[in-house]
Amino acid sequence: MKIQRIDHVGVIVNDLSAAKEFFLDFGLEVKGEREMEGDLMGYAVGLNDAKVACVGLGTKDSQTWIELIKFYSPSDEKDVQQTFANTLGIRHIAFSVEDIEALVAKLKKKGTEIFSEIKQYKESYKLCYVRGPEGIILELAEEIK
Repeated sequence: MKIQRIDHVGVIVNDLSAAKEFFLDFGLEVKGEREMEGDLMGYAVGLNDAKVACVGLGTKDSQTWIELIKFYSPSDEKDVQQTFANTLGIRHIAFSVEDIEALVAKLKKKGTEIFSEIKQYKESYKLCYVRGPEGIILELAEEIK
């Protein structure tokens, strides 16, 4: 048995348009969009009467992508829960980037919350954490060459 690759990461959102716009501004591109519902969809996710809209986003040269998912039904009664970097569970998505200073400046202009300034880790990386719509945390890492 061999794992071939990570295919995608699913992120559940309330405002699919805002999340999609954030990731497009960030520099990803749409890989596909669709709506799904019915028995097979409900069976796959373990929910009754599931109806969703999905947008897949990724980089031009990568097979791995992010799938933003909006559940029309059933809805989550708790709404968005703000998390911290030490909250248990999957907490952030890390991106290897070029010109971290320019990217962070662009995100600041768009109103993105930058919750750690750009810091250098040893002689290997410049790092910064930002929070996108609905609390999505991104780690930005620029390799120092």
